[in-house]
Amino acid sequence: MIRTFRRRLLVSGAVLASLSLALTGCGGSTTTEGAEGGNSSVAAGEGHLQSLKDKGEITVAIAGEAPYSYEKDGKATGATIALAKKIYGGMGIDNVKTVLVDWNSLIPGLTAGRFDAVSAGMSILPDRCANADFADPAIMYTTALMVQKGNPKGLTDLDSVKEKEDGGEDIKLAVLAGGIEAGYAKSLGLKVQSVPDAQTGMDTVNNGRADAFAMTAISLNFMADQNPDASVEVTDAFVQDIDGTPQIGAGTAVFAQGDDELREAYNEGLAKITESEKTYLDVVGEYGFTAENLPPQDLTTEELCKGAPAE
Repeated sequence: MIRTFRRRLLVSGAVLASLSLALTGCGGSTTTEGAEGGNSSVAAGEGHLQSLKDKGEITVAIAGEAPYSYEKDGKATGATIALAKKIYGGMGIDNVKTVLVDWNSLIPGLTAGRFDAVSAGMSILPDRCANADFADPAIMYTTALMVQKGNPKGLTDLDSVKEKEDGGEDIKLAVLAGGIEAGYAKSLGLKVQSVPDAQTGMDTVNNGRADAFAMTAISLNFMADQNPDASVEVTDAFVQDIDGTPQIGAGTAVFAQGDDELREAYNEGLAKITESEKTYLDVVGEYGFTAENLPPQDLTTEELCKGAPAE
């Protein structure tokens, strides 16, 4: 099981990609914006947490990936939404508004003050840590491939894609633009086609324009389950090896640099959820997450931001 050896791995993260879904926050409204669009400016830093408590409202950005965050019956739902409601609600901030943002615009929008935090389960990676502050790890995850029904190319992981490409086969691999899988593919020297969101990735496989789509295993399985008529299936989850080091993904909420008070308050609420399998699954279990997704207690954001191997 992943949790038994996770601490011996280099944790690099697997990106949470976007679905084209409109999301509505608890008691709030949903706004869609791109890199240039935005809501009212948010002043992060000292006094920010108190201002949110005074309003009883917070605006979080999401990229729309099920089952992390998605729309059901006109309301936002999913694991990261559940975490946000539980944690911010514990601070006295009961209204969690969501804004749907292109994946590559999450951190730029946060830095520009267009929203208060990012709640997309974003992977904790060194280059991202240079531009934003991450909460403690909240979700662990692995990778999988979505392939055509029957898996005619016999693909199992990105190494199998490389083996076939090196053998002269033309393998069409789709990856999310800006996703960690794109980084894996680049490291392996694979040819890829970039897609803007998860739905497009599934569509490219379903209609035969791609042989495989690489993304987080839990998301691909969720999509396949929700689209039983699609001519796709999902491989077993795998831990991709890059330069001899297995890669494990860890994601969490993101805050603007300097917004320490809000981040630490979030961490306090998160710790109450991740303190045991029961408390964790009470919040995220209904969305398909299991004990395998619970981060180990000694895994820190500091080591993930350094890209250092876990001991």
